[in-house]
Amino acid sequence: MVDEEHDGSYKQQDKLRYHARDLALVRAREAACPVVLGSATPSLESLANVAAGRYVELPLEERAGGASAPAIRLLDIRRRPLIEGLSDRLIDAIGETLSQGGQAMVFINRRGFAPTLICNDCGQPADCRRCDAHMTVHAGQSRLRCHHCGSERPLPPACEHCGSVELDRVGYGTERIAAALEHAFPDVPMARIDRDSTRRKGELDRQLARAASGEARILVGTQMLAKGHHFPALTLVGILDADRGLFGTDFRALEHMAQLVLQVAGRAGRAERPGTVLLQTRNPDHPLLNLLVRDGYRALAEALLEDRRAAELPPASHLAVIRAEAASASAASAYLAAVREQLLAIDQGLDPTRDGECLVLGPAAAPMERLGGRYRAQLLLQASRRAWLHERLARLVPSMGELPGARKARWSIDVDPVDLG
Repeated sequence: MVDEEHDGSYKQQDKLRYHARDLALVRAREAACPVVLGSATPSLESLANVAAGRYVELPLEERAGGASAPAIRLLDIRRRPLIEGLSDRLIDAIGETLSQGGQAMVFINRRGFAPTLICNDCGQPADCRRCDAHMTVHAGQSRLRCHHCGSERPLPPACEHCGSVELDRVGYGTERIAAALEHAFPDVPMARIDRDSTRRKGELDRQLARAASGEARILVGTQMLAKGHHFPALTLVGILDADRGLFGTDFRALEHMAQLVLQVAGRAGRAERPGTVLLQTRNPDHPLLNLLVRDGYRALAEALLEDRRAAELPPASHLAVIRAEAASASAASAYLAAVREQLLAIDQGLDPTRDGECLVLGPAAAPMERLGGRYRAQLLLQASRRAWLHERLARLVPSMGELPGARKARWSIDVDPVDLG
């Protein structure tokens, strides 16, 4: 059985790149035994397999224990002042929940105090010196940290570019939200659960126990709070910054946003009392967001599948990404240009009626080009059948170490990538 089969953590993202869900299917086929993929928000790939008759769908008609599904409401925060990222209506709802003896959770999938430190005089942000990314403010430790390469440095008293002391912490993370809620509800026990607050051995179990017992009345956290936990007293969930998923650069952004929102929402109302979910948004009229709230995940998934078919994106097609990293951007791109030429030469020797067609896109810089002091580029292969990708990659791999520029670059191949970053 593969629980939460849609979860991206099943995909190994480095070295030997595999998807544990797909390996479970292969293992079950070899052992001639059934495999159960469980999820309240199945991946679009699994739903496509159901539609094609490759999977048998076994729907669960009710929640565990017979509890009713929580009501999800959109909070329009356009032109409304926020108190450290929290709307007055959300704060009022938390206060009302606490007065009724309930427990409240505020979810924001971002660690730290603020994602950006910016100078109000010169406009320059504090950037990582090794990545194309802003440093995250961690106010409790007075540090700037890069959440991509792990580098850190002290929180500067003045702008590192112009020397101005007019620095502004822009945006919100769990640390900032927790501080705001402690200020709003100073006498209410709280638990903050994220990777930073639970680093010490046993701290995660301790905080989860406080949450499950009801000792902690307000919970603040990232997706660590969302996965499979049972908090009987939890009746209110507030979701912040879900709008990021509406306009993500990855074509799977909307799917992932919906899965995460419903996974978080599922923590509310799991016992006797019904739950409510308040989702703050600056896009209350977004058609797909409203479809999710009004008609549920399956309706949204069907709409997304239709969009994928129109755009010939997975699961309506299959992708492979060839990535290269090097000490310079030109070295990474030059190597992938040689890989592209080799792929085109391989195509000349194939029979399109038997081996199909494969679209080769790039090379192009990765969305985050510089990571950990190395420059990254990628080449995208797209085909209607996975076998057509395999045929070309099998012919390509033996020559990749001998192509021009191979000695200056490290390369990898990812078939069926879950992330194009």
